[in-house]
Amino acid sequence: MVKPVGAITRGTTNPNRLRRVDNFLAYRCSALLTEAAQPLVIDLGYGASPVTAVELRGRLAATVRADVAVVGLEIDPVRVTAAQPFAEPPLLEFRRGGFELAGLRPHVVRAFNVLRQYAEEEVAAAWRTMTGGGALLIEGTCDELGRIATWAVVEDGVPRTLTLSARLASLEHPAVFAERLPKALIHHNVPGHPVHELLRALARAWESEASPFGPRQRWLATVRRLRDEGRPVLDGPARWRLGELTVPWPG
Repeated sequence: MVKPVGAITRGTTNPNRLRRVDNFLAYRCSALLTEAAQPLVIDLGYGASPVTAVELRGRLAATVRADVAVVGLEIDPVRVTAAQPFAEPPLLEFRRGGFELAGLRPHVVRAFNVLRQYAEEEVAAAWRTMTGGGALLIEGTCDELGRIATWAVVEDGVPRTLTLSARLASLEHPAVFAERLPKALIHHNVPGHPVHELLRALARAWESEASPFGPRQRWLATVRRLRDEGRPVLDGPARWRLGELTVPWPG
């Protein structure tokens, strides 16, 4: 058995907490999973309840491919045992494992609210370990109800993009993203760092685009303003309408 790499984390979770990143994963990784002979996705650190892995499997089956397999990995053997009644092998399994991915070779790894609980200096090594076999990593954090989330897309140990995602109906101000940045960025939200400048520009655009038509239209106008100001905004209005903003990694 491959020795798990990592430490047991708090394990708190809620149903639908990761719906935003699941939606993005299905969009971003659709071609990768569709073209694979046996598509495999890992939910790393699913926590005290296996609900996020169960939901991920259902969402990918409905939107990408019916035979996408999901494996939930946890270092805590008690959590692995507790998850077994929810398993539906071979399409949904729960195993003990950490950043080494239990020796599996997945196409995609989703690691949410895991590295948030580690020291910043441990992040880069964890990224390299999880992507060392060629997997695409989506790593980030969110609030308890999944209304605010941010994540990085990491390839070969290198972060490529940063996505900010919000439930627009309850978004009062984009300053809330600062509290939920990935571990690799949260301590760099200081003057002079690119992520600080990004959040400042986002705040200015939001404050300039008050709209009588509601938060979705205000968000769309905000993202367009960022783009028009010359910031390299990725994707397009179809994703922006979901409350997303994806930019190159502000490293």
